[in-house]
Amino acid sequence: MSTIVVLGGGIGGLSTAFELKDELGDSHEIILVSDQEHFEFTPSNPWVAVKWRTPEAIRLDLNELMPRHGIRFIGTAVKKVQPESHNLLLEDDELLSYNYLVIASGPRLAFDEIPGLGPHGGYTQSVCKTDHASLISDSFEKFCANPGPVVVGAAQGASCYGPAYEYTFIIETELRKRKIRDKVPMVFVTPEPYIGHLGLDGVGDTKSMLESEMRERHIKWYSNSRIDQVEDGVMKITQVNEDGSDKASHEIEFAHSMILPAFTGIEAVMGIEGLSNPRGFIVVDENQRNPTYPDIFAVGVCVAIPPVGATPLPVGVPKTGYMIESMVTATVQNIAELLADKAPTHTATWNAFCLADFGDRGVAFMALPQIPPRNTNWSGSGKWVHWAKVGFEKYYLRKIKQGRVEPYWEKFALRLMGVQKLKGSA
Repeated sequence: MSTIVVLGGGIGGLSTAFELKDELGDSHEIILVSDQEHFEFTPSNPWVAVKWRTPEAIRLDLNELMPRHGIRFIGTAVKKVQPESHNLLLEDDELLSYNYLVIASGPRLAFDEIPGLGPHGGYTQSVCKTDHASLISDSFEKFCANPGPVVVGAAQGASCYGPAYEYTFIIETELRKRKIRDKVPMVFVTPEPYIGHLGLDGVGDTKSMLESEMRERHIKWYSNSRIDQVEDGVMKITQVNEDGSDKASHEIEFAHSMILPAFTGIEAVMGIEGLSNPRGFIVVDENQRNPTYPDIFAVGVCVAIPPVGATPLPVGVPKTGYMIESMVTATVQNIAELLADKAPTHTATWNAFCLADFGDRGVAFMALPQIPPRNTNWSGSGKWVHWAKVGFEKYYLRKIKQGRVEPYWEKFALRLMGVQKLKGSA
């Protein structure tokens, strides 16, 4: 019997653990390790921020969920991955040995790279974690009682831009519902070379769609912008030219701000030569397998993927649920082949699908594959996006509770795209 350890309790980690169990049954031990004792459906975090959801509504208790499906759960952070000895050094200094390791840790949120950034000791908020979004919900009511300017966006080096756009439009919708939108100037700040780049050089017509939404909702924006420093109520940014040289500096006042930080790999994998790159992301081959340590695989946000092209400021590539799902399936099939003394043969599709909810409507896009040139390069918008995301949240959480293994994102994305192509996206 082999021991297969999955590091990370998010979408990638849970999917990997369930698929391994489904594929291997009881013939091998599967262990899920996470620094959190609950799974959270992070795509819903912007809703938590404005109290359209409670944290409890999008969380599942891993201590209860995993053993119910025959998977051992360890709710302890990992201090260091020790690939030479096939061990994880846990935060309590216990060693956990593995035959195969799947790293699905997600990112470290690098608030520390910009002075004054972040919800703990800084002056900006975050929707990267459900606890962060919950902090916003506590302060948002106070803000609405005494409204003022808002700055939303992403820092240079961020690798996920959808939640920044979502939060911008969701609070804009909420402010209109409260009849105080006229008291709130809004500014969007991003390192993207243009609105709707999304780390993907755009998908379909996302540039025009998102620019149109910004104009219609009276939201100013600064693209190609580097956040230099955040002080209490003031954000200092620099717009750059195409060659990366400084173009213009601005000081933007705010009463409320949410900024997505840059991502790095987690501390447990930092500085391990051959395993991670200088930013701590895990190096993998076409089989999701690390070339230096072939008993280690990686899926999700922690995987090192080069940018789609040169940009004046660092713009990371997002890893959406559809893409993560394909990484997971390839990884599980390859581990099964290795356990059967066969060479791994499965590769991930690395496709992208996103439902960006704007509170009363939204934008959806699909990129097949994620990196251009693409076989499918589609985007659509309308009220249906909002309801599609609501429906998918309920569907996904129900299936995860059941421990079911299905290509959820792929099935939902292809069905939705097909329906909208037939009926139109208006």
